[in-house]
Amino acid sequence: MKRTSTLKLVLAGLFTAMGVVLPTIFHTFSLSGSVFLPMHIPVLLCGLVCGWSYGLASGILVPLISSFVTGMPPLYPVAVSMALELATYGAVFGRQSRKSNNIFASLISAMLSGRAVLGIANVILLSLSGKAYTWSMFISGAFITALPGIIIQLILIPLIYKTLEKSNFLERMS
Repeated sequence: MKRTSTLKLVLAGLFTAMGVVLPTIFHTFSLSGSVFLPMHIPVLLCGLVCGWSYGLASGILVPLISSFVTGMPPLYPVAVSMALELATYGAVFGRQSRKSNNIFASLISAMLSGRAVLGIANVILLSLSGKAYTWSMFISGAFITALPGIIIQLILIPLIYKTLEKSNFLERMS
């Protein structure tokens, strides 16, 4: 195994652990995960730094591990739909950030793709439970309630990207 592959695996593990720990810290201070989206940032960073496949894996694992370890989010249907959503974030952002020089476009593409997958997953999973998932529920949860977290991501991720780019870290990880 090459040194870069080992480093990516270790970093992916670190980002995955951060994705489990950050929400716990937020909940300790009574800050809502559905508002600030603390699981999203480590998964997006994993895709950016380690690549799409690691971002996908981290995205699947973070909500499931968190559900088993902390009970948050509830496993079904929330953690399952979040695993699909976050996997999409990690994969799309990891892929797009390598192809495009526009980090905002890559980030927005990943955020919209992940939310679309979340909406589809919620429709399917909730209908299996005999519950409805309406358009207004989707817009409210994915965009309105999450607006502070979306803004944080749109500010923080590009700043981290620029810092990593200046240090040539991303180039060395390719």
